[in-house]
Amino acid sequence: MRAIREAMAGTESVQERLDDFVQAISKAMRVKVASIYLLRQGEELELSATQGLKKSAVHITRMKPGEGLVGHVALTARPLNLADAPAHPLFSYRPETGEDPYNSFLGVPILRGGRVLGVLVVQSKKARSFNEEEVEDLLTVAMVLAEIIVDDERVGGKKAALKGITLAPVKPETVIGKSFAGGLVEGHAYLHMPPVAPANMLADNIAAEEIRLEEGVSKLRASVDAMVAGDTAKLSRASKDIYETYRMFAYDRKWVGRLREAVHSGLTAEAAVERVRNEHRARLMKSRDPYLRARLHDLEDLANRLLRALSGEALGPGNKNISDDAIIFAREIGPAELLDYDRDKLRGIVLEEGSASSHTAIICRAIGIPLIGRAEGVLDLIETGDLVLVDGKEGIAYIRPLDTQVAGFKMRQNIAGEMSRAYEEMKFTPAKTIDGRHISLQLNAGLLVDLPQLDQAGADGIGLFRTEFQFMVSEFMPRLKEQTELYRKAIEAAGDRPVTFRTLDLGGDKILPYMDPVPEENPAIGWRAIRIALDRPGLMRYQLRALVAAAAGRHLKVMFPMVATVDEFIQARALFDREVERAKKLGLELPQKIEVGVMLETPSLAWQVRSVCDHADFVSVGANDLMQFFFAADRDNARVSDRYDPLHPAAVSILKFIADGCIRNDVPVSVCGAIAGRPLEALTLVAMGYDQLSMPVTGIGPVKAALLKLDAEKLRERLEPHISINSRLSTLRDIVREFCLEEGIPI
Repeated sequence: MRAIREAMAGTESVQERLDDFVQAISKAMRVKVASIYLLRQGEELELSATQGLKKSAVHITRMKPGEGLVGHVALTARPLNLADAPAHPLFSYRPETGEDPYNSFLGVPILRGGRVLGVLVVQSKKARSFNEEEVEDLLTVAMVLAEIIVDDERVGGKKAALKGITLAPVKPETVIGKSFAGGLVEGHAYLHMPPVAPANMLADNIAAEEIRLEEGVSKLRASVDAMVAGDTAKLSRASKDIYETYRMFAYDRKWVGRLREAVHSGLTAEAAVERVRNEHRARLMKSRDPYLRARLHDLEDLANRLLRALSGEALGPGNKNISDDAIIFAREIGPAELLDYDRDKLRGIVLEEGSASSHTAIICRAIGIPLIGRAEGVLDLIETGDLVLVDGKEGIAYIRPLDTQVAGFKMRQNIAGEMSRAYEEMKFTPAKTIDGRHISLQLNAGLLVDLPQLDQAGADGIGLFRTEFQFMVSEFMPRLKEQTELYRKAIEAAGDRPVTFRTLDLGGDKILPYMDPVPEENPAIGWRAIRIALDRPGLMRYQLRALVAAAAGRHLKVMFPMVATVDEFIQARALFDREVERAKKLGLELPQKIEVGVMLETPSLAWQVRSVCDHADFVSVGANDLMQFFFAADRDNARVSDRYDPLHPAAVSILKFIADGCIRNDVPVSVCGAIAGRPLEALTLVAMGYDQLSMPVTGIGPVKAALLKLDAEKLRERLEPHISINSRLSTLRDIVREFCLEEGIPI
């Protein structure tokens, strides 16, 4: 380790450091041969440094992954320890190396971020197996070696690099994922959980690091125990069985044992976590078994939680130190973690996982941050500081892009900028169709950061204010005063424009840090939203009290989510009426006008629409959940969430049925959700009779531009024959698109 420290402190080129390494390893382990093989352009392993073999073979001897013993180590990402290497069936004799006299062989993979960069080998004449401590030592050296040479190459540039060998990812990459929030941005990568820096890898005091590791593991286990016991729920999308899986891994003796061995070999606790993480990544990512690959995610989460426990980091909102044009890369990121970043510096986000309907995606759409999700394997291709182009519209990330890609991207940015300026010019123009219908375009919101978007977009109000966001980003239950203040600010920001507050939609994937999670096999259709409110009315009444107080002397619109029957709505409205009566008795100022509505998200309530209109002042269709339940496709499940089209004739027919029922009963009806902010879907909704649409801020400009060119009645006549029970079409999308092209409607 002293020799490695000296190599790290030097200023030599990569080649000189490699030569220092093999000399130090040969001397420390008392072996005749120490060699480093590095992957050349990801295709061949090249002998890049050696002590003991012929120097003339350096940069000459090459083999493919899987070829020979060295190739086998690279392919499997596992150590290979042999007493009689020439007798092994995979042994590949290379006469130019002069390795004839050597019998024993120990090869370990050089891993970084789950990628195999090469192989580190020691050999000796005596036929013997290396002991466990020697294997651990070589694994430790290989990890440190990976970080140092990559860091050297990045800092030193072409002068420091080995000819033909690239260690850090440097070639241009195009990663295709899913678009969760639109936009075109250019910036530099920032890893949400970056690898341990080389300078922080080697321990000054092994005993102290062992103590730090044990304390970190204890904190980790305590937090996982608390999850299972229900004291906390830091992982917002986890059920009881997932908590139990986490606890199983946290108490896994083999995993913790590997961490202890890594620290004992001379690494810091953080570097030990990174090394064991690399080993698991490299092995599991080679597996074709989806179950085993999924376990990688469990181990990744545990590693990240352990690193946080070791650092003791407690960041407040906006305190993360990032560049002025940061593109965040992560496996997954929660809405509270998102607020750790400075909004003025954050340009975009790219996730290996994620969901279009997650709260992170909703917030990104609300504040105009492009978000790409399900970009599989992207974390193994990116380094902090890499130039990145994020195409949030198509769901594509260009990493270290070519000049031609940059030029084409900037052209698209310019076009998008011109369109934005056009939208800016029309923001005060009413959204009126050619046939004279006025359409109200409103915003979806939930946090104070959303409110300035009202004026910037020229929105007609807030059609959906998600009140649960305030609860989810707080470590404690918001007090009555805090709730009242938020609701009042939303009403004041809107001025004379309406604000529709949705009461708490908790449960399912929305678990609060300070509430007990309820284990359910299918939480999306379990104990959530209005069901929790009616069974535990205290929390609901507390919120309704804050809403009544916030709207004193103003217009108050409140709606209840996830209502499945008319009786549920009647019970919920009774709770609201009790709070109004309470305020009257206390002599408090009441809202000037009160409207109580229902968020129609279940097919069961859709078929009761005329009945619910007898009790509700307005109906708002929650299209995200309604489509999820209508097609029986979990919108948070990547395997099925894209398998239905909201412009399927069946989907359009139920939306039309709801609109017709409300119109006949003279009850205002609107649509909230992603489909309201997409031009093709929005035009279809208007043609079916909807006059109010609530959407992310990025949808208002494109939807308004399309509506100003629309003859809604003409489109209705075109579509109606295709939404009968006799329709054989799988989607109406092509018909609407063709109509737009004929009519010159921008889509």
